[in-house]
Amino acid sequence: MGNWRETIPDAEKPMSVIDEILKANEEYATHHKLQHISPRPKRRISILTCMDTRLSMHVMGLVDGDAHIIRNAGGIVTEDSLRSLLISHYLLGTEEFMIITHTDCGLNKLKEDDLRTKIERFTGTAAVSPARFYSFDNPEEETRIQLQKMRSHPWVPKNVPVRGFVYSVESGRLKEIFL
Repeated sequence: MGNWRETIPDAEKPMSVIDEILKANEEYATHHKLQHISPRPKRRISILTCMDTRLSMHVMGLVDGDAHIIRNAGGIVTEDSLRSLLISHYLLGTEEFMIITHTDCGLNKLKEDDLRTKIERFTGTAAVSPARFYSFDNPEEETRIQLQKMRSHPWVPKNVPVRGFVYSVESGRLKEIFL
């Protein structure tokens, strides 16, 4: 079965979001001046947080160049996010790590097996990767788990602050979580 867009003449096809982004980038590029923003974060912090659109730099009072922001579903310390955090520290000079989960997260509204089953039914096939989706019930407890993973890793220096927070999408506030 073909894509519904294939039946619409080119002149009448709606613009995809990617096409809209490319168009906006063309406009941006006409005014772009090489910014002198270093790949090294000005504020020397690396933040691991959820990919949720409600968690923006504005929530943290940051601007371009201030921090490395690593995102994944749930703000989970995975092998890849850990790789990015370690590169941020050892190669690019960050001196603090911040982990942020949040309320009303999609991952705490489902169970691991339910999500896998849903995707397998939708696609008609099983897959070995990803091995886990890291669903969770409680963002505060999940933050503690992620803090423990970071603090116990042998390559995370003991003198580097690793702090965890839960962002309340209802109030807009960050609440610090302690081990």
